[in-house]
Amino acid sequence: MSTMDVKPIPFNKPFIAGKELYNIAQAVLKGHLAGDGHYTRLCHRWLEERLGCRKALLTHSCTAALEMAALLAGIGPGDEVIVPSFTFVSTANAFVLRGGVPVFIDIRPDTLNMDETLIEEALTERTRVIVPVHYAGVPCAMDEIMDIARRRDLLVVEDAAQALLTRYHSQCLGTVGHLGCLSFHETKNIISGEGGALLVNDERFVQRAEIIREKGTDRSRFFRGEIDKYSWVDIGSSFLPSELIGAFLYAQMEQAEEIIGRRIRLAERYHEGLRPLEEKGALRLPPMENEYAGNGHIFYVVTASLDERTRLVAHLKKSGILAVFHYVPLHSSPAGRRFGRVGGTMAVTDDLSERLLRLPMYYEMTEAEQQKVVQEVFAFYSV
Repeated sequence: MSTMDVKPIPFNKPFIAGKELYNIAQAVLKGHLAGDGHYTRLCHRWLEERLGCRKALLTHSCTAALEMAALLAGIGPGDEVIVPSFTFVSTANAFVLRGGVPVFIDIRPDTLNMDETLIEEALTERTRVIVPVHYAGVPCAMDEIMDIARRRDLLVVEDAAQALLTRYHSQCLGTVGHLGCLSFHETKNIISGEGGALLVNDERFVQRAEIIREKGTDRSRFFRGEIDKYSWVDIGSSFLPSELIGAFLYAQMEQAEEIIGRRIRLAERYHEGLRPLEEKGALRLPPMENEYAGNGHIFYVVTASLDERTRLVAHLKKSGILAVFHYVPLHSSPAGRRFGRVGGTMAVTDDLSERLLRLPMYYEMTEAEQQKVVQEVFAFYSV
């Protein structure tokens, strides 16, 4: 069969889960398209009730939520922030914008999350924040991280961009640290195109978070009738998303359990289908035990070498299948070398970042499409 005869299988595909388009129309008819309208407030309530945070605030991206967190943490020039190198640029850049210095530490080989045993040796008198990133929706070792933060008087900002509705013990990720950041980008489980949320779990930051999000004004208090006029009271920016984002997002939230449940089933089918290759030592699969089950956000394989990954990508592409690798480690990037520093060895990050490959994963993926991906991975290793 030629490539022209194969129906392409994309890496990701945006989707409609329910009343997204109806909600958008209703938002227009209600005559309020700016931030914090009817649907945005519904999203706030859903996040607060479903996740259990003190305050949820929609933002126009997870990047914006991280930037708000840096402001709330009071990061200034020279302050250090512990982050994994294997993460998206926003995790570090949000703090660099305030003059902070990201201190990159290595990841664990099993979960690809920051190695909690390396945190303390990377701390200095300038350290202010630890930023655990829950890769693929799998929890970091939050008990150990929070214990370090308590003993060293540090703040914890969870980058839970990939971890919506994943639980760590009895808590949802994003609600364990002092602040949590979520993403609703079109590549995530629950989407609104662009979009994010800041979860405020420490009462100290609730009022100031509202002010920072509203361009540094106390406008939210004015609309609640708590003050008779609002004014500029602090630094801030325009972090609010359009009401259209909230309208689309709330329809997805109403279907969240079904959406994430379907993605988990896709991940389980990939794992079951590819397990024989792992058992033969051809490749490595992500851990799927209960504590590492995640939320079906990403399914990846780890190849034996960079060359093997490159050849596997090319093989899948010939069959119309788009598989992609993930982050170029931040510590080795031009900006990472300029603005940050390395705390210890980066052996695991350097190794796994060159061998990891993400397979197609999206809500509307059919069993036939998934079977095709599995078959082509087997075909590559049978040569």
